[in-house]
Amino acid sequence: MTTASKLSLTPIRLAGGVWYGILTGPADSAPMIEASQNGEAIAGAALSPLPGQPGHWAVELALPASVLSDGLQTVVLQADGEVLTKVTILAGAPLQDDLRAEIGLLRAELDLLKRAFQRHARG
Repeated sequence: MTTASKLSLTPIRLAGGVWYGILTGPADSAPMIEASQNGEAIAGAALSPLPGQPGHWAVELALPASVLSDGLQTVVLQADGEVLTKVTILAGAPLQDDLRAEIGLLRAELDLLKRAFQRHARG
């Protein structure tokens, strides 16, 4: 069994261009994690041990500006060649066939209809 298969990475949040997570695994040593986008290595992944919790590390990945571009971008975090998690970011002009964009438009139209109905019901 490889070191990576003993590891578990739990996503926490994405804030201010930094992705945060908690990595758990064997307490003997901190693993080397790597981040990549489209097969290209991304610098900026940092591990720091969580005090009083052997085998637990805080993971921070400062996302470079190249990740923030139009369309769907995926950053892969891995250790020993095994994928731990994928960070997916959708930015810029919405993709034409993107379901989330369609749901957003439907919600906006529903809000308009709701306000029109409320005005009609009041008056």
